[in-house]
Amino acid sequence: MQKLSKRPNTYTPTDAPQVCSNCDSVLNISKGRRSVQDLKTFDNSSEEDHQQHRAGLNRKVSDIVYVLHMSGQPLMPTSPGKARRLLKCKKAKVVKRFPFTIQMLILTGENKQDITLGVDTGYENIGLSAISEKKEVYASEVKLRTNMSKLIADKSMYRRGRRNKLWHRKPRFLNRGIKKGWLAPSILHKINSHLNIIDKIHQILPITKVIIETAKFDIQKINNPEIEGKEYQEGEQSGFNNVKAYILHRDRYQCRNCSKSKTKLHVHHIESRKTGGDRPDNLLTLCKKCHDRYHNGEMELKIKKTKGYKAETFMSIMRNRLIRELRNKYNNVEETFGYLTKEKRIKNNIEKSHINDAFCISGGNGEIQKRSFLNNIIQKRKNNRKLQIQRKGFKPAIRRRRYKIQPYDLIQIAGEKYVSKGIHCKGKSIYILKENKKKTISVKKVENVFHVGTFVYI
Repeated sequence: MQKLSKRPNTYTPTDAPQVCSNCDSVLNISKGRRSVQDLKTFDNSSEEDHQQHRAGLNRKVSDIVYVLHMSGQPLMPTSPGKARRLLKCKKAKVVKRFPFTIQMLILTGENKQDITLGVDTGYENIGLSAISEKKEVYASEVKLRTNMSKLIADKSMYRRGRRNKLWHRKPRFLNRGIKKGWLAPSILHKINSHLNIIDKIHQILPITKVIIETAKFDIQKINNPEIEGKEYQEGEQSGFNNVKAYILHRDRYQCRNCSKSKTKLHVHHIESRKTGGDRPDNLLTLCKKCHDRYHNGEMELKIKKTKGYKAETFMSIMRNRLIRELRNKYNNVEETFGYLTKEKRIKNNIEKSHINDAFCISGGNGEIQKRSFLNNIIQKRKNNRKLQIQRKGFKPAIRRRRYKIQPYDLIQIAGEKYVSKGIHCKGKSIYILKENKKKTISVKKVENVFHVGTFVYI
């Protein structure tokens, strides 16, 4: 309970947000007792005052605590007050800090309500919303990693460099087959990320139904709205042996920079191949001289980068696989589409966002007034292992051992909790944020470490 300081003619706490509430004489007068006339008091339990201190960061406190049975099965969530009493009486223990989850140490009833989880899939962001009959019990927006293609390209480069040193080894590039159902690692990572975050919600809530929004994009229709029939099979490269032959024909066998034709011509990538790919929109014809000058930094190309459809292609490819994997894991899985979500959102007069789309997908409407606390989640590498940055006087090397403390891990130093911002000096020192300033602390002073894993609540 907050302690109110003595101030004349008011009951306002000195350290609480000033949120006015009515306390008029009509409401405040009881039988046989007079009250103060026309006095304005302040709400000591306002939402603005609910702050949670997490390693020096202030967040609004969630009004929901997730509960697990003694066996580890999820139960219906409870209020912070009831959870506090259970912990105080040692009838429960804390098993997870973000989101705050307790596990019962005594036998309890297992009455459960129907909870529907709505999932708004995406290439960069995922919206998740779980609702019961009366209220929303979980809401989060996940920011996914988008650097997988770059990391895989770097891995391939180093692997090729290692194998080139094995001059005595016979080449084996032709004896590798592609298995049925094979997907590119970057696409498989997106699918697994969706499955993992859905699994984590099933671990804290008794989900009875999953509704997931998917999309299938017609890239050829986007580029050419009038395409139909057999034109889909022909495409813009029909009649050419390869992409290079088509690009040279499209550019009339002329350099796009100097317009020379009677010279050696190259096909140039506007964006790097690992990010832009070999699509025709990302390729143009340059003569050898202009091509060399560009890569030597002696000139710039005045050509706008075309918009790619990487995200749309990813979503179209992963759609069927994601639905199939979810139905293999859970019993009640339904698929919905964007136009249905849009209709629900407009009908209920809800602004467009990933979390609001997920709320509409799960069946939320205007009758459910109480929305849950929004959890913002980012995805990071579980093990931040990388190459050293090239610095003058230092030889670049690959860090081969895994550091015990990773970025965003919760650590304890001298009884106080901090968030790790990184580690340096070959694992001897660690960065922390103290008083909004980055400070270096020796790893030997760290008393306890809580590993956050791949998904970080920020």
